[in-house]
Amino acid sequence: MKTYVIRIDAPDKPGLVHAITGVLFRHGANIVSNHEFVDTDTRRFFMRTAFECTQPPHDVVPAIQALLPEGASVGLAPTGKRDIVILATKEPHCLGDLLLRATYEAFPANILAVISNHDTLAPLVRQFNVPFHHVSHLERDRADHEREILDCVAQYQPEYLVLAKYMRVLSPGFVARYPSRILNIHHSFLPAFMGAQPYRQAFERGVKLIGATGHMVTDELDTGPIIAQSVVPVDHTATAISMAQSGRDVEKVVLAKALKLLLEERIFLHQHRTIIFD
Repeated sequence: MKTYVIRIDAPDKPGLVHAITGVLFRHGANIVSNHEFVDTDTRRFFMRTAFECTQPPHDVVPAIQALLPEGASVGLAPTGKRDIVILATKEPHCLGDLLLRATYEAFPANILAVISNHDTLAPLVRQFNVPFHHVSHLERDRADHEREILDCVAQYQPEYLVLAKYMRVLSPGFVARYPSRILNIHHSFLPAFMGAQPYRQAFERGVKLIGATGHMVTDELDTGPIIAQSVVPVDHTATAISMAQSGRDVEKVVLAKALKLLLEERIFLHQHRTIIFD
């Protein structure tokens, strides 16, 4: 048997769970997990169901769509690995962690390539037999640089892009090419300590928690829908250097968690929030 995930986002009405699971039953599917949620403010219904079946469930989506209110969306995908391309700059911790996790199948990702505006990380990437593309930004305007990156990405046709400490701001035009398909990691609970030297800023403010936020990329810098967050405690003995190390540790864990949720089709974007079935 093959396993599939169906995702439903619809205006709420009574009987939706019964109707949807009835369709799956009539198509010979065996449900292996099911989650649903209703946003009571917007009366919006969300459902993620994983099911097994022996035949490709081609007729399931139209059969379910016919039962749903106007304005509903239904998505169906087989479980398994998703193709991703990673963008990075010079910092190795997030990229190295993702390469290790993918190699040992800690999440369902095929890392097709790594693209960087510096060549610093090339030796690390090549240890994992992953193609590395150096696309320098030096003495080039942003539009020209992004055009080359997009051309490089296009040859791989990934489902998602992952910014593993990619330290350049993407233009709205770039983001529009991959809407709701670009994942980023930020070095704090947004929007605290934006800009240069965030851990020096945190040290000078005497913070007691170092955090990281995994979020989807939108046109507005570091304000996209939040997928995962975590913190680690620090005290008065911490230095800016030790805070940065603690930050790197939490960043890589949060990015990996956010990516796993994304690859497993567990995230619904709803207005500026996320509905996550963990």
